[in-house]
Amino acid sequence: MKIRQLLPYLLVGIAFGIVAAKSEIISWYRIQEMFRFQAFHMYGIIGSAVLVAAVSVRIIKSRGVRTLSGEPIVIPPKDLSAPGTRYWLGGTLFGVGWALTGACPGPMFALAGTGMTVILVAVAAALAGTYTYGVLRPRLPH
Repeated sequence: MKIRQLLPYLLVGIAFGIVAAKSEIISWYRIQEMFRFQAFHMYGIIGSAVLVAAVSVRIIKSRGVRTLSGEPIVIPPKDLSAPGTRYWLGGTLFGVGWALTGACPGPMFALAGTGMTVILVAVAAALAGTYTYGVLRPRLPH
């Protein structure tokens, strides 16, 4: 993929970072409020994101939307008949990481962009965790 083809994704990422910073979803104080059930702010944003994602997936599936390079977007159906370890374990690990660092993966980069260099420790830990998952994936329940 050429650098020129990556430009739209870079611009969308920058726009996401600006929105994340302005809406305070990268604020550790807002995240602490959420985990202590002291404010609705983050729940409202997460609920809005779920709604936008649901509508977007519906539109992608119904209209056969393609990528910028013309490839069809394929969203494989989920196997909901076998709920299990992968959901509760993955969700718990994600939540613990989020609570410990005060940021989920997207906002970590937005925080780094705002000058919070201490978050680079969390970025390094997330990359190490992703690498570890890749190594252990064949042995994990999927």
